[in-house]
Amino acid sequence: MLVDADNVSPRRLQPVLDLLSALAGGVELTASGRRHALDALDWPASSELLAHAGWQRADAALAEAYSPADVPLILVTGDGDFALLAARHPGPVLVVSGAPSGRLRDHARVVAPATEGTAPIASWLDVHGIN
Repeated sequence: MLVDADNVSPRRLQPVLDLLSALAGGVELTASGRRHALDALDWPASSELLAHAGWQRADAALAEAYSPADVPLILVTGDGDFALLAARHPGPVLVVSGAPSGRLRDHARVVAPATEGTAPIASWLDVHGIN
């Protein structure tokens, strides 16, 4: 799971993190963003938090943390910069965002937790064996 902490508001992201924290097996989670954006959330214990400031540095850190494997990928971002990553990922992709770029919608299931809640995310995780 890759989280662009600068791109999704804490009130939209925290319920997703709470859902993931409750999973028995957990997920591999890497988040990047400005320090105050990272500090505004309660992260699952195993999260890797990468504080970066400046244009595109957080995105570059997430791209570097990405590993192309045939496993489900969750992207928490609305940034169209991740559209190519989603398109080329060999496994299923879920995008969690309130206002995702149209390019992200082309190659992923998109869920807006502020309007849809976390049930669609939990369902996607179940379908793909993450529980």
